[in-house]
Amino acid sequence: MKSRRRDEIVQFCRENTLLVMTMFSVFLGVVLGFGLRPLNLSQETLQLINFPGEIFMQVLKMMILPLIFSSLISALAQMDAKESGQMGASTVLYYLSTAVLATLLGIFLVTVIHPGDPSIKGTDIAEAPSEGNVSPLDTFLDLVRNMFPENIIQATFERMQTTYVAIRPKIASKNGTNIIVKRSIGMTKGMNILGIIVFCTGFGIVISQLGERARIVVDFFVILDAVIMRWVVTLMWFAPLGITCLICGNLLELDDISDIASVLALYVFTVCAGLVLHTIITVPLMYFFITRENPLPIFKGMIQAVVTAFGTASGGATLPMSMQCLEDHCGVDRRISRFVLPLGSTINMDGNALYEAVAVIFIAQLNNVQLSLAEVLTVSITATIASIGLGSVPAGLVSILLILNTVGLPVRDVSMLFTVDWLLDRVRTAVNVLGDAYAASVVQHLLQKKLDKADARHDYKTEIKGEIEMLKSAATSRRPSFTMSEASKELFLTHANTAGNSRIGSRIGSRRPSSTNLHLSWRNNPIETPYTPLPNDENV
Repeated sequence: MKSRRRDEIVQFCRENTLLVMTMFSVFLGVVLGFGLRPLNLSQETLQLINFPGEIFMQVLKMMILPLIFSSLISALAQMDAKESGQMGASTVLYYLSTAVLATLLGIFLVTVIHPGDPSIKGTDIAEAPSEGNVSPLDTFLDLVRNMFPENIIQATFERMQTTYVAIRPKIASKNGTNIIVKRSIGMTKGMNILGIIVFCTGFGIVISQLGERARIVVDFFVILDAVIMRWVVTLMWFAPLGITCLICGNLLELDDISDIASVLALYVFTVCAGLVLHTIITVPLMYFFITRENPLPIFKGMIQAVVTAFGTASGGATLPMSMQCLEDHCGVDRRISRFVLPLGSTINMDGNALYEAVAVIFIAQLNNVQLSLAEVLTVSITATIASIGLGSVPAGLVSILLILNTVGLPVRDVSMLFTVDWLLDRVRTAVNVLGDAYAASVVQHLLQKKLDKADARHDYKTEIKGEIEMLKSAATSRRPSFTMSEASKELFLTHANTAGNSRIGSRIGSRRPSSTNLHLSWRNNPIETPYTPLPNDENV
């Protein structure tokens, strides 16, 4: 019995080598981080420890842009405009529902547990960054502006954001107000993922309407997507080293938090309890009520992506692994996963919505402020909107400041939360990644029959799906991915025989055709088609 169990464990480790190595790297990073803290390492040593993790994160983020372009366009090009609209509406509605539920759960837990104690306000707290004048209207308008960038190339490295500039008037006013705060709409560093998604969505829908005429463009993006995913799979073998260095370096860079650890322990417990309950109860129940299926296989299939998200603390960096796990282990249609996951990495911020709601009410409890029912509702609505509109802002700083200003709470206490944000950020990211998987599965349940009917109406869409499956099988095979079609082979053999190159002709003719022959339609057409000149102007 013991030998059988040992064989099963060994077999599991062989089949899931990368998963086991990634989980072990998380444990090793925590042990090394706490174990090396007493040594008081120098800044140069910390920089060297962080360096492999920094390179790993840069490589993963480098793949985000080409992956979004290729995956979104290739997925939507295989769908009708009506199906794309239904998929987008279903995805956004599902994400809004889960964000509202996460916010309400966080408000309930922080009210019941009450982690904020006003007696600890005697502790010196550093001033929070001066981004307090954030308007909800400006946040919404920035969201819409970023959806329609004026330059798609610029959107790959900059996004629009409203800033507030203090201007001293040349002539002092009589009432003593010498400073005027004006809005300034400018560009800030950071990829405008939402604008890129909108552009790729429109591009893919237009290609789908062109049908067979745009087949060569669809084939290009399908193969480009396969190349990038193959590259990502290779890069993910460096994940254990990168995750170990990231977690270890993060722990070593923390200041001594022993003084306020007991104060924030209950706050961390509240946030983590809310995230766990949202992950194991709220989202699975919602998935079960919609699909009437067991949610456990989705969780099992996404373990590798969840562990990667916890190690990297970046939903965008985890996007390639999430796509692979969702398609290979959960059986989700790639057209759905390639649309839902990039969109979810931008607007699905269930963990952020819960975290921001808990953080704001925790600060209110620290200041001994009793929020009314209307203020609690304001917190819930603002947290939901801010988590979607400001999901790309690191650490949720602007989102928290926005909610604090909305309900009139001081922003001075925000900096205290940053001491534990390194841990909560990783947990939030893991929850968001798993939520994306459930969202894609729900959308597939709602639209799969319509997609199958559409594929039956269009033969070339079925051919593209077959080519994609062939590309996947070719990725794990040493046999050639592409072979010559029968028409092209006959033309080549005829030309070779007439040229007297019988050796090449016999070798080609005796070669056994590969099982991974894709038969791409644009490859099957003979190359020697006579050229038809354009008509003259007077004949048009």
